[in-house]
Amino acid sequence: MANPETSAALSLLNAKAVRERAHRMLAIGLEDKLPNFRIHLDRMDGAVDLVLETTRKAYPSLDIPFHSRWRHFVAGNDNRWADIAGQTRWPDPAARARAEFDLAIVSVFLDAGAGPSWRYHDPKTGLAIGRSEGLGLASLAMFESGAFSANPLQPLRVDANVLATLSVADLERGLQVSDSNPLVGLEGRVDLLRRLGALVALKPDIFGSLDTPRPGGLFDRLAMLADKRQLPAPAILSELLQQLGPIWPSRLTLGGIALGDCWRHPALTTKDATSGLMPLHKLSQWLAYSLIEPLQTAGIRVSDIDGLTGLAEYRNGGLFVDGGVLAFRDADDARREHEVASSLVVEWRALTVALLDRVAEGVRQRLGLDATSLPLAKVLEGGTWAAGRRLARERRPDASPPVKVTSDGTVF
Repeated sequence: MANPETSAALSLLNAKAVRERAHRMLAIGLEDKLPNFRIHLDRMDGAVDLVLETTRKAYPSLDIPFHSRWRHFVAGNDNRWADIAGQTRWPDPAARARAEFDLAIVSVFLDAGAGPSWRYHDPKTGLAIGRSEGLGLASLAMFESGAFSANPLQPLRVDANVLATLSVADLERGLQVSDSNPLVGLEGRVDLLRRLGALVALKPDIFGSLDTPRPGGLFDRLAMLADKRQLPAPAILSELLQQLGPIWPSRLTLGGIALGDCWRHPALTTKDATSGLMPLHKLSQWLAYSLIEPLQTAGIRVSDIDGLTGLAEYRNGGLFVDGGVLAFRDADDARREHEVASSLVVEWRALTVALLDRVAEGVRQRLGLDATSLPLAKVLEGGTWAAGRRLARERRPDASPPVKVTSDGTVF
């Protein structure tokens, strides 16, 4: 007989649970029954206007790519990964896909917020690039140099045993961290990559079926799960959550299963063991979005991309706080620091997921498009993330988010 707590835990490890509970949080908020935020839906039109304006400026023809890590490997008009991949002699499409999975997985795990002062000094352009874009270029340079490979003749790979023994100094060197260029949560990131390496080494059936164990071995696992070369996007996320779940720092577990980016909130009561739990799975969903293009390049069609949710991170969330859709009940909360596990941060992130669905609907209505031609992944990229960043720049000199969160380098 299956443990009911284990079944309950597995019910939270998917995008559907994130969306359902986020919309439930929004419904409670619209009854004005949430402890931390009031919701002003009359301000949503302004948010939709800003997202549309931001999208048209960046993509005038509305030919918008998916929101994914691959966007951060482009500097100016220089698509660095496309150049590297184009100059590499791949034995077959699967070999390229494994390398792209390796790169995406490590780069996304390094992508929790960089903090306001860190910069990557890009040797190719001479520019100092901060935040996600800087972390993207720095991780790509490390990957290209063979920093994660056990074989000097094959630099474009990530080997489990190299990750498992990564040192803080290795990452400091690759990410150019110093006293004058500090990166928040560096130890948390190193620990995460080490855990990833150890886990991948322990699961050769999943990560080493056609090669020595490497994160990119997950490509072969997903290719096997594809039905007639087609795979639904939510299946990518479920695999990521179930296979990689144990690497996240020990937060909540249920029935012996680590729940990852899942937190408690008093408003979300249910009649089973999941009562009070709000799954968000931000980094895993960011990774799921980032694995779509390698799968497509390898000839696997990814369906139901809208089955994934918006990302509960501080640019999307900032759009709604700075845009006036969400207002602190206690104005002093704007000045306080909040733990990631606090009900205020959990509430903010959950409301962000639900409100992103509403923004996507609004944007589609204005443009006369449907979810197939303008999936949420394109609204995020065009739009919500960049609009949130723009508001932050206009309102605060350091462009920091409107909610101050204490980060350990593994959530944001």
